[in-house]
Amino acid sequence: MKFVQLAASIIASLAHAHDAAAAKVYLAGDSTMAPNGGGRGTGTDGWGQYVGQYLDLQVLNQAIGGRSARSFTDEGRFDTIINSVAKGDFVVIEFGHNDGSAGAVDNGRQDAHSDGYDDTEVVHDSTGKAITIHSFNYYITNAVRSLQAKGAIPIVSSQTPDNIWSGNKIGAPSRFVGYAADVAKNTSAAYVDHFAYVAQAYNALGQTTVNTFYPNDHTHTSPAGANVVAQAFIRGVLCGNSQLKSHVNSAGQAVPNGCL
Repeated sequence: MKFVQLAASIIASLAHAHDAAAAKVYLAGDSTMAPNGGGRGTGTDGWGQYVGQYLDLQVLNQAIGGRSARSFTDEGRFDTIINSVAKGDFVVIEFGHNDGSAGAVDNGRQDAHSDGYDDTEVVHDSTGKAITIHSFNYYITNAVRSLQAKGAIPIVSSQTPDNIWSGNKIGAPSRFVGYAADVAKNTSAAYVDHFAYVAQAYNALGQTTVNTFYPNDHTHTSPAGANVVAQAFIRGVLCGNSQLKSHVNSAGQAVPNGCL
């Protein structure tokens, strides 16, 4: 009997180890996360290209430039990830840079200007066709719930800050940072306030240094800047309640700054 129990325990342990080794980290986001950042040849790169060095899991960067919560949904990119994940996989979701109002003509990216799940707004495309759009919270909530139904582990991450300063500190966050926190709370998903942790890192480095991370504009980082942003995400993971923290390796444990 003892031998049988021991064998069962060993098999269970091996199965757990196999599941942990097989787990993957999917990334869903915009150009600030995506390969080549603001585009090939621009000298920029997204932070998703650098986060893998701090984890003991494979990272699959599915972020793509110019996308919002709405367009990532409408183009079926969330569905692709939902259909690909296995139980125990992690999915980091980070949007906000492209989700703001577009003005008189819809750009295919703007979300309804509200934080209510059921709230909608009617916008018009360049031909005058009316389109009903939903809120940021609606699109992200649906993705999170679908991933949870598959047994995956979504992590809602707030958008990164632009290189815009107020005095000697990074300026205030956009409304989408608060929206992301609301979605995480309402779906019981893990939350990383990536904005706050990047702002902490930038404030510590100072504006002169941070300016060197932005070769073209105030949004897209150089590889060096992307690495700082990736480190800030890892710091947020370590300081939060996500199961991903158990997969942060020794290099990740050594990233700078502290908990907020």
